[in-house]
Amino acid sequence: MSGQDGTPTGRVLRIGVLGAARITAGALVEPARGTGDRLVAVAARDPERARAFAAEHGVERVAGSYAELVADPEVDLVYNPLANALHGPWNRAAVAAGKHVLSEKPFAATAAEARAVLDAAAAAGVAVLEGFHYVHHPVLLRLRALLASGELGELRHVESRFTMPAPPDDDPRWSFDLAGGALMDLGCYPLHSVRVLGGAATGGEPEVVSATADERAGRPGVDERVTAELVLPGGATGTAVCDMAADGWDISCRVVGTRGEATAMNLVLPQRDDRVVVTGPSGTRTEHLGTRSTYLYQLEAVRAHLLDGAPFPLAADDPLRTAELIDAVYRAAGLPLRPVREEVPR
Repeated sequence: MSGQDGTPTGRVLRIGVLGAARITAGALVEPARGTGDRLVAVAARDPERARAFAAEHGVERVAGSYAELVADPEVDLVYNPLANALHGPWNRAAVAAGKHVLSEKPFAATAAEARAVLDAAAAAGVAVLEGFHYVHHPVLLRLRALLASGELGELRHVESRFTMPAPPDDDPRWSFDLAGGALMDLGCYPLHSVRVLGGAATGGEPEVVSATADERAGRPGVDERVTAELVLPGGATGTAVCDMAADGWDISCRVVGTRGEATAMNLVLPQRDDRVVVTGPSGTRTEHLGTRSTYLYQLEAVRAHLLDGAPFPLAADDPLRTAELIDAVYRAAGLPLRPVREEVPR
């Protein structure tokens, strides 16, 4: 049960899952087994798919609809991995029902929608958290520590990349109406990491200097690849690259200082490659920071925040700042902002 302020009163989070997305197995089901939290309900547009998901992953029951799930009094936390265009509307619906939310990124289709969700959450006294799971892992923390220690000197540049081979043509990530595109699905990570690392080192937010984008053939307005150039307070720069039709995977992040540099070989999924390569005046070394799942670290941070009142590693307005940057990149690249579904589902 939840208290009047929305805080779970037990030591176990009771989680409701919107949809039966593939990401949920690794992002939530496996971490919940590690923390002992309960997956009490799942809802999907296809009831058969919801039942199959529940049977496979040990979810306690199937809700009849998304609306029924967010209204369920036995749900403390709603997990939202739906298509991008459905993040904002269902985040708002969950907030209206007094639920905490863990939302997959991107948090909303636009900055205006992100602001509406956060304002509603503040008014309701609930937490709405964006699933930038990588920020909880020792790889990201090590990059921040290297910058803070002075070993790399003063920050001059952050280059963050996320590229992957193309998903099928009918994948929702290629749908403009579902707020798809490379920047939304991949590029939000490089932009966010420039914000997190650059902001920690300079004390401010990056601004977009320029951006270029290539549209997906036959998909007007949908970006296949984007490169954004940014500037941070004090003159440090950032480059964010995303490509959703690349020859291979590259999820690296390189920070360059006046005395050295460090590269995380896989910033977003370090459980696949936990190396951080550091080069400085004394030479080059490779550090291994551990292959424990970023998603397990994330759920532990969510638990600590909701159950114990611990500060969440990302500020409450962090989703808005990232959404503002995404909007600015789209505008600089000459592409339209993603469409917003104004109605809150019932």
